[in-house]
Amino acid sequence: MKPRHTPVPTQQLDHANLSRLVENGRINATHIVGQPGGWAIQVDVNDQEHILTAQRSGNVRLFKKLETLVSYLHELGIDHFEVDSSTWDPEQIGTYQRPDRSRALKRAHEAAAYEAWFIEQVEASRRDPSPAMDDEAVEKLFAARRAELRAQKR
Repeated sequence: MKPRHTPVPTQQLDHANLSRLVENGRINATHIVGQPGGWAIQVDVNDQEHILTAQRSGNVRLFKKLETLVSYLHELGIDHFEVDSSTWDPEQIGTYQRPDRSRALKRAHEAAAYEAWFIEQVEASRRDPSPAMDDEAVEKLFAARRAELRAQKR
């Protein structure tokens, strides 16, 4: 059987608006469309195609697993849909990543590592038995060191 040609969506749709359309019975048809990297949801409302997008990024929302997408649709109250796998590429599923989350997680790990290092430095300073020095004494000490280094360069 030849796959049904799914029109290119002209409208974007987020989860909240999709939920409202389902509640109001305005969805005429639902299509699961294979994409490089996963599965997308398209719905037909008044002869116009809409595609589900992620709320924060505005990018097409892709589901890596068909089962996850079907569960999502069932939770919305959609239990009939058509699947178009003509453009689905199983080779791209393993390489698909969410770069926005990857970068955010890397920054979070770096921040946590820095915070742990900083706390360790503060605690080491608190445990240091050396006597504290006032600003004037420190300025004199470093002025003497700078003078010594300048003398060595000559």
